[in-house]
Parts: sequence; C-alpha cells; structure tokens
Amino acid sequence: MESDSQPPSASSHSSDWFANFVGTVIALITLALPLLAIAHYSPSQGTTWQSPPYPMQNITNNQP
Repeated sequence: MESDSQPPSASSHSSDWFANFVGTVIALITLALPLLAIAHYSPSQGTTWQSPPYPMQNITNNQP
C-alpha cells in the first residue's frame, strides 16, 4: 500500500454499504425466485401415471 494514499471517505463507506446491500438483495431474489416459480406452477399433489386413451402396441412382438 502506498504511504501517500488516503483512507476512504465517509461517503465512500456508505456507498459501499449500500452497494453490498443491493447486491445481497439481488442475490437473494435470484436464488428465491426460481424456487417460488417452481412451487407455484407445480401440482400440489403428486400426479399418477395414467394410461393413454389409445391402445399401446407391444414393440417386441409385432405379429401380423
């Protein structure tokens, strides 16, 4: 560190605090928003597999 450098001023310290706060808020939103979207759009109860309305053909035994 240079000997002629001056310590940061009080206004610089407050802007650093504000920048850290804004960065933290953005990080929390970035982490929480996908989880909230998944929770909102996913079904509330597990869905069960239903058979399709058309008959499935057996692939291994295709006999005419």
